[in-house]
Amino acid sequence: MSECVLLILVDGMRPDSLDVCEHPFIRKMGESGSYAADSRAVMPSVTLPCHMSLFHSVAPDRHGILTNTYTPQVRPVNGLCEQLRLAGKTNALFYSWGELKDLARPDSLAFSVFISGHLYTYKTANETLTREASRYINSTHPDFVFLYLGETDEIGHQYGWMSDEYIQSVYDSWSCIEQIVQDIPEHYTTIITADHGGHDRMHGTDSAEDMTIPLFIRRNQPGSKLDLSGTSIMDIAPTITSILGAQAAPEWEGRSLI
Repeated sequence: MSECVLLILVDGMRPDSLDVCEHPFIRKMGESGSYAADSRAVMPSVTLPCHMSLFHSVAPDRHGILTNTYTPQVRPVNGLCEQLRLAGKTNALFYSWGELKDLARPDSLAFSVFISGHLYTYKTANETLTREASRYINSTHPDFVFLYLGETDEIGHQYGWMSDEYIQSVYDSWSCIEQIVQDIPEHYTTIITADHGGHDRMHGTDSAEDMTIPLFIRRNQPGSKLDLSGTSIMDIAPTITSILGAQAAPEWEGRSLI
């Protein structure tokens, strides 16, 4: 069966939180795939601008989203889902933060699930979205699935990054990651990352705490270890199109890691 991709993003997950939370599946992912603890977000290190740069592989000064309020692009750039759709691929999004609805044009999606983290709590939303994404993957086998886990950012703003509550939320997010990775077929490549980090009870600056994000890539293929040094959040979309045999948009600024 042809290779598919599951992209999991844990909002606000700092790389140094992984050693502290000590979830056993983190080590398994690192040993069975490739890992970088020093990948980079974009400025401003804010959720929607970072997501737009991930999906559109251009910096915020190109896509024009500088805050968590979406505005249409003046000079539109095709995003990841649009490029995959042009190649005949199927895409699905599972998310709990409503502003992410604009990451992909509706006609590029085969399926989309939004469960409000504010209404159900982000912990409940994480668990529910993980179950729904796993069920959809196993029943439909889409080419690309994006799963957003938002609790860590919510807890960081409430209690502070690297607080006990924040570390517990990172651990709980990895329990969701372990569940879905173990549930889905082996032909899915798994990519795990964050949009930004954080410090105190905030993020958005160019500090290392805000700008440094983890990146895991696990492909179930021989010789699939990758060099992830010097990577950026903008490299993820070109990497996914490369894995799935689609073309990167000509405007994209990132590079494929494959």
